[in-house]
Amino acid sequence: MTGRFQHPEGLKVTETFWIRDSFTILSWPDLRTASDYSGRVEYSVNEQNHVSFKLSNVIKRDEQEYCLRIITNEEKQRYLGRPGVTLRVTELHVESPGEVTEGESAVLRCKTTCSLTDPTFIWYKDGRPLTTEMIQKNQQLHLQTVSSEDAGSYSCAVRGSEHLPSTAQTLKVRHPPKNVSVSNSSSGGIVEGSSVTLTCSSDANPPVENYTWFKGSSSVGTGGNYSIPNISSEDSGEYTCQSRNELGERRSLLFQWFLIRYN
Repeated sequence: MTGRFQHPEGLKVTETFWIRDSFTILSWPDLRTASDYSGRVEYSVNEQNHVSFKLSNVIKRDEQEYCLRIITNEEKQRYLGRPGVTLRVTELHVESPGEVTEGESAVLRCKTTCSLTDPTFIWYKDGRPLTTEMIQKNQQLHLQTVSSEDAGSYSCAVRGSEHLPSTAQTLKVRHPPKNVSVSNSSSGGIVEGSSVTLTCSSDANPPVENYTWFKGSSSVGTGGNYSIPNISSEDSGEYTCQSRNELGERRSLLFQWFLIRYN
């Protein structure tokens, strides 16, 4: 962006800089000092009083009106070039269903208002390019049978302009409990007369609604933790926990301990 100024004889221009017109009149900071523009602004001035403004790494919120500000050696002789230069910014953006259930299909779309000639779109998941095994058609990414591994942040870019990817959009996947496991609070052997707490954990979306504990085939408790105080030989055995949400349930593998007795 370029602005040009002239001034009466007798005045001396002491400063020239660009401001964003949406700043209030009481705070028209030089864009070079504004935190939103840190490290992205460069000026150049030539002998014909042309003041150029270069903005790097343009983002959508840079879509503003920019004006040239002139400061002179006279306190009351300060000027603002209006109307300024209006910057319009078009960006890629991903349309995502937001959340799908495991087993369903999902379509993500890479959209832009730019006029592009036969573009090739590149898709990224969690910042990494997707493999060609993914089904891509035009500006769309098709996930045929969604699994929990497909959850993540998706973005897109036009080949040749990979340095200008879209803002990432999150795809959440609803699924029944997975990776159900049991751990215990004892770092060593379990001794008669001591106490132990078993903890059940799992990965589920939506979150687990309830846990059920089993000793063998018998239900012995509920909740994420199951505590056994004052352990005796009768407590030895094989324990499992069952994790449930609205989409289903799954049991852990067997957790077995061997009681250590002291004579």
